[in-house]
Amino acid sequence: MNQLIQTLSKPNPNSSILVPPRKLSRRALAIVGPTLPLLLSPLSPFPSLAQSNGDDAITASPQLNQVVTDFCKDPPISPKQAFLDVSIDGEPAGRIVIGLYGDTVPLGSSRFAGLVSGATGISYRRKEFIKIVPNYVQHAGVRSYGIDVELAQRTGSDLSASNSLVTEWDETSKRCPGTKNVSGSVGIVVLDPNKPPPKPKLVARQGRLEIDQEEVGLAPNGTEFTIALKDAPELDASTLVVGKVLDGMDVVKKIALVKTVKENTSSPYFRVAKLIGDKRAVVAERGFNRPYSKVVVTNSGLID
Repeated sequence: MNQLIQTLSKPNPNSSILVPPRKLSRRALAIVGPTLPLLLSPLSPFPSLAQSNGDDAITASPQLNQVVTDFCKDPPISPKQAFLDVSIDGEPAGRIVIGLYGDTVPLGSSRFAGLVSGATGISYRRKEFIKIVPNYVQHAGVRSYGIDVELAQRTGSDLSASNSLVTEWDETSKRCPGTKNVSGSVGIVVLDPNKPPPKPKLVARQGRLEIDQEEVGLAPNGTEFTIALKDAPELDASTLVVGKVLDGMDVVKKIALVKTVKENTSSPYFRVAKLIGDKRAVVAERGFNRPYSKVVVTNSGLID
C-alpha cells in the first residue's frame, strides 16, 4: 500500500495535476478503490487533488458577486428618459425626469415608456396620483375597461394584466435579493399580494355540475406606478422597478406634503366589516391615504 501511495504521489512534469505514471493492475485498483474518498478528502496526503476545484470557486465567487451587486444596485440607464409634468390643484408643481432600465427590465420599461409617450393609444396625461404614504406616492395608471381600453385597442395595445411582467418581476427578485424599491426608484405595480385566491364555483355544463375557479377582483394591469420617497421594501412584493428619478425629487416631495384621508384600519367597526366581507369596508379602504387635492400628470413624454 505504501508503495502504491508513493507511485501516486510522483508528479507528472507535463501537467499540474497529479496522475499515476503507469498503469495499475486489477489487484492494485481493488486495494486503492475503497481508499479513494480518503485520498481525495481535505485530510488526504494529496490536498491539491481535493481542493483544486474548491479553490477555483473561491477565487471566482467574489468577482461574480461583485458583478451581480453592481448590476442590481446601479443598472444601466437607457438613452431616452421619461418626464412627468405635475400639477397640484391646477398649480404647476414641476417636472420629474426618470431614467429607464431598458436593458435590465425591457418589458416593464417598454410598458412604462409606451404609457408616458402615448404610443399605446392612451397615456398618463390627465391621470391622478391616488395614494400618498410616508415611503412612496402612487399613481392610478389607466383602467382595464371603458374608454381607456378602447383607445388602446385602436393601436393594438393590450392593457390587461400581463403574465410576462410578472415573470420579469420574479426573475428580477431572484437575481437581486434585498430591497429593490430604494429611494428615488420608479416601479409599475404588477401584483396584488392581498388579492384573495380564486373561489370554487358550481357551474352547469351539458346537464352536469362542474367546479370552476372564479377569480375574485381584478389583477393589476401594470400601468399604476410608484415613486419611492425612502427605501420601501413593502413594495417589493408587488412592484417591478423600471427606473429611477434623475431630476425632480423636490416635486415628489411636494406631492408627499399634500394632505390625505386618514387611514382607519384600527377601527373595530372597520375590522368587523373587513372580516365579514362587507363591501363598504373595501370601498373605505380604497379611500385611505388618498390626497384631498387633485395631483395630476398634466403632460408626459420621452426625451433624448
